[in-house]
Amino acid sequence: MYQIILWLVLPLVWLRLQWRGRKDPGYAVRQSERFGRVPPSIRSHPVWFHTVSAGESIAAAPLVQALQADFPQLPFLMTTMTPTGSGQVRQRLPDVDHCYAPYDFGFAVRGFFAAVQPRILVLMETELWPNLIAEAHRLEIPVLLINARLSARSARGYGKVWRLTRRMLSQVHFIACQSEQHQKRFIELGANPQSVETTGSVKFDVSLPADFDATVMRLQKAFAWGDAPVWIAASTHPGEDEIVLKAHLELIEKIPGIKLLLVPRHPVRTDEVCQLVKRSGVTVAKQSELVTPHAADVAPNVVPNVVVGDLMGTLLYLYGVAQVAFIGGSFVEVGGHNPIEPALCGIPSISGPQQFNFTDVMGDLERVGGHVTARTAEQLGVLLARYLLNPTDRATAGDAAMACVAANRGASARVLELLRSRITLAQ
Repeated sequence: MYQIILWLVLPLVWLRLQWRGRKDPGYAVRQSERFGRVPPSIRSHPVWFHTVSAGESIAAAPLVQALQADFPQLPFLMTTMTPTGSGQVRQRLPDVDHCYAPYDFGFAVRGFFAAVQPRILVLMETELWPNLIAEAHRLEIPVLLINARLSARSARGYGKVWRLTRRMLSQVHFIACQSEQHQKRFIELGANPQSVETTGSVKFDVSLPADFDATVMRLQKAFAWGDAPVWIAASTHPGEDEIVLKAHLELIEKIPGIKLLLVPRHPVRTDEVCQLVKRSGVTVAKQSELVTPHAADVAPNVVPNVVVGDLMGTLLYLYGVAQVAFIGGSFVEVGGHNPIEPALCGIPSISGPQQFNFTDVMGDLERVGGHVTARTAEQLGVLLARYLLNPTDRATAGDAAMACVAANRGASARVLELLRSRITLAQ
């Protein structure tokens, strides 16, 4: 039935790809890779890592770098599904082969495996695709799922197709979960209990780059905000920007000189968001207009009240400019985004009620006081004002968030030990 459904939706998938390509040029290029066409530059018999987008690619990059040092004789391949993920791979892993992963059509998957012939397949988080895993199983290629997470909502969805899910999970050699709750859900859905283990989240092992302080100072200078209070709304989605701007307009009345960094999840929305800000009556500039080598030629004549982040790979540095963060994807049915980066920067974070993608991490941060949930748009403004007007409370929350990250480190070392042993066996 799954195969029949795939054939029926194939024309729709192709049409949607064309539509997305019109809105986001990143989807308009290299489309053949998504249907199993492998670029000739891809080396055969690699250690294959598959990540879906930017966040997973960033989390996987240190693991890949460590394994490259351990196995210099082996080629490595990282695939993604999104242009943002592709950009992160090219930026962080320039000597690793990269292309888009095939959609889960049988012909695409078979063509990809025939061309690449991977020696092992490492999947990140919840990248579970029946045909992909079945083909690896048929070819006796070990499949590992690392940093695995399975929200209660996703588990219910997989449970509705339990026969397909049970078969798929039985073909995964090992599952390294972020938490015991995720481990329990995988086992309940049919994974072999002997092949599932809790190793923690590798995203806690992120560290500030060596150029962090210097880059933050350059951004502060470019924005020309001086000592003004700054908050950031990170990874926002359609429907959230209006909520963010409403809160910001209320804060302007309470906190003189307050500034906002508004960073849409997808840079292709930058112009749309800028127009929305202009309609709200406050001055706005794109980050790229202020920090690029030719910024002086295009920068606005007045200091903007809102800067819209439109440069990939700079979100961590923008957190360093702010005093408090709102994590997007949480007032819409997306499930929230990663709150670890603002915690690493020592600032408290706020999310809306939709947190199912990061329930455990946000729960850990909330228990120590480093994160709070805004149940309504009105409550978001209240919480932001509380932090911005009370430096002591803000510092206490930021320190607690940073300590929580430090306390949860170590997953990468455990996952690396697992990967090293499996790659050694697969050589």
